[in-house]
Amino acid sequence: MRELIERKGATPMTLESISSRRFPTFPFALALLMALSSTVGAQTFNAVYSFKGVSDGANPLAGLIFSSGTLYGTANSGGSSGLGVVYKINSTTGLQSVVYSFAGGADGANPEAGLLMKGGILYGTTVGGGPSGAGTVFEVTTAGKETVLYSFTGGADGGSPEATLISDSAGNLYGTTFSGGTSGKGTVFKLVRPTVTGAKWTEQALYSFGAGTDGANPVASVTFDKAGNIYGTTSAGGLYSYGTVFQLKPSGSTWTENILYEFQLMNDGGIPYGGVTFLNTSTLVGTATDGGEGGANGGGTVFELTQLSGGGWTFKVINSLAGWGISGTYRTILHSSGKIYATTHCDGAHNAGTVYELTPSGNSWNYKLLYQFTGGTDGLFSFSNLVFDNQGYLWGTTNGGGKNGYGVVFKVKP
Repeated sequence: MRELIERKGATPMTLESISSRRFPTFPFALALLMALSSTVGAQTFNAVYSFKGVSDGANPLAGLIFSSGTLYGTANSGGSSGLGVVYKINSTTGLQSVVYSFAGGADGANPEAGLLMKGGILYGTTVGGGPSGAGTVFEVTTAGKETVLYSFTGGADGGSPEATLISDSAGNLYGTTFSGGTSGKGTVFKLVRPTVTGAKWTEQALYSFGAGTDGANPVASVTFDKAGNIYGTTSAGGLYSYGTVFQLKPSGSTWTENILYEFQLMNDGGIPYGGVTFLNTSTLVGTATDGGEGGANGGGTVFELTQLSGGGWTFKVINSLAGWGISGTYRTILHSSGKIYATTHCDGAHNAGTVYELTPSGNSWNYKLLYQFTGGTDGLFSFSNLVFDNQGYLWGTTNGGGKNGYGVVFKVKP
């Protein structure tokens, strides 16, 4: 079980409890917070949609993707069976509608990851459902027809995928599973697109974690470099048991893992639930959810890993976050126009989360607070990645808060 560090009087939590509904509802505290203004921050902020917790969905964990004026996302619960939905939002009107509601059987249950759109089709994962209850990879048309591409068994193939999928030029899909694999500590997998119409997709576990100090329990998505190597993070494992940044290099039909960094839960951070993305051709940037200034008492870090000419990698913290525990970014950060944009889930004046921006300045980065949530109608606890629309707004979600306490879709303009 993935455990978060209890500190500063924070209520102990596990990611297992977060997976079902990341944070419990506190009616009294929430009622007090709902009275607070939702206009905190100098930037233009709008809670565009508040989930009702019924057929429309509830408690979104991932963020959104933007396509032709429409935003698409997943909610972890709610829907006709209470097991999550794929939904869409009109970016102009704010109108929300459900694309697909999970039934919790063979079709999957409880999506935690964001969506990938390719060729007008949406692709995603569920952590539960499927014949073995170990999760699925699915596709759904924008008209709402869902097809399960693969159902995990929880064995050597993996189980409980939490990460957003990526694809290669051939249309094959790649992701991670939190559990399963040959050692039970998760996998990086490839789902091979069939070349014959009507044929089934086939799954390949490219790498299984947990055989030693190689890392364990990946939560985040992976990314490619131009040479076809795969990069990602594990939330646990490594020499110090606080997670790793890894590289997988292909060699024929096998993949070899290289550990680029092992977190110590000191000033470097620890427990990286967010993935990594390329800042440039030789530098990866990512987040650790815990640690930073104050070590185990920190609120997480934003870090960069730069490849040296000799082939090694050097690690550098570019920002340490404040807050009482698990403040750091949960999903992959957004890098746009040289700047970094991300959310926190417990940071800010109200311990309800923030949206922030990092701008490079010489050898350092300048932090700017774009918005801090109050925990009221504006939202509470953002685990979301962010995405830009064509009007310059950043869009994301919160897991709780809103008019009904089941989360919001928000936008903020830097």
